[in-house]
Amino acid sequence: QVRLVESGGGLVQAGGSLRLSCAASGVAFIMGWYRQAPGKQRDLVATITVHGTTDYANSVKGRFTISRDGPKNTVVLQMSSLQPEDTAVYYCYFYNLGQTSWGQGTQVTVSS
Repeated sequence: QVRLVESGGGLVQAGGSLRLSCAASGVAFIMGWYRQAPGKQRDLVATITVHGTTDYANSVKGRFTISRDGPKNTVVLQMSSLQPEDTAVYYCYFYNLGQTSWGQGTQVTVSS
């Protein structure tokens, strides 16, 4: 079972920035972040493959940047120009050879 350790998140004012980090205990083909707001489904934020190919939700393009430190199996999500609608629990995502794992989630709250 892969272990995912998340860090970052917290409370920030609209227009501010936050950084999320997730370290995996194993190698992943894809790592990334999803988020879930109260009463809503869990949605993609951004993912990155081991080759560096990225995918972003349209709502975060140009504001969020995902990066990956391969040797350390760590993925970082740099979030800028945050808006109240970005408020959610953010979950680290791990996928490799049919195995999917999720982090415990970290709260991001953006105040207006």
